[in-house]
Order: sequence, then structure tokens, then C-alpha cells
Amino acid sequence: MSLPAGTVTLLFSDIEGSTRLLQQLADDYAAVEAEHRRIMRESCTGAGGYEIDRQGDAFFFSFTSTRDGVAAAVAAQRALAANDWPDGVELKVRMGLHTGEPSVGDEGYLGLDVVRAARIGAAAHGGQILVSETTKALLGPAADLKEVGEYTLKDMDH
Repeated sequence: MSLPAGTVTLLFSDIEGSTRLLQQLADDYAAVEAEHRRIMRESCTGAGGYEIDRQGDAFFFSFTSTRDGVAAAVAAQRALAANDWPDGVELKVRMGLHTGEPSVGDEGYLGLDVVRAARIGAAAHGGQILVSETTKALLGPAADLKEVGEYTLKDMDH
């Protein structure tokens, strides 16, 4: 697969409390995880996203359009929230987006932009989408975003 180069929006996501859910659901967790994967892939690839990687319940997508990346995250969160999960489970996925110009290596994207996007995703709470200042700026003033303050990201200077 040839990855988009230049300016891209990177999306990282993972299920909040997935280990606890696995313990709670036992054998039923596989079906929950499969439905989570279906919703994420449908929402993100449907918005023009490229699936870069998946490890466990975590995803990494890229988008050539910032608006498409944010729209995909919103669509995924809405679909996840609307889904009827078994045993009264409330599946919460945290998501983070950052727009930058990562290097493209033999095995995928490289560089601080990738790290920044991953750290932003890790800072989110389940059901929340956090975006970087760069992504926010590219969305423009008409974007309906709620200010949640600044976060210190692990090992990042700013």
C-alpha cells in the first residue's frame, strides 16, 4: 500500500478499559472487539482514511483531508455510542488527531508528528476526541469544537 505523503491528518484510537472489559465479558469480548473494528473501519475508510496499523484494540489511520479525519472520528464515536453492546457494556473509545508532515519509511509513517498524534490519543478519555492546535487551525473558526485546555504530552517539548 502506498501511503499518502505530505500533509496528512493522523488518527489514533483505542478502547478505554479494554482489559477490564475482557475480564468482564470473557468469551463475549471477541464479538465486541469485532464490532468495534467494523465500526472503526467503516467510519474511517468510508471517509477516505487509510488504515496504517492495528494492535489489539488500537487503530492508526491517516487522512489526506483534515476535515475528513475529524468527520471520521465523529462518525465512529456516534456509531459506537449508538450501538447496542452486550451485557449493558458501554464501550468507550478515546481518539486523538494531529495534522503534520510525517516521513514515509519502508514500514509506514515516522517522526514526531506520529508520536504527537499517538500522545494526543492517549490523553483522551473514552468517548472523547482530542485534536492538536494544528488540526484545530486547519478546521477553521467555523468548526464546532469545545476547548478543554492544554495538555502536557509525555516526552514532547510543546
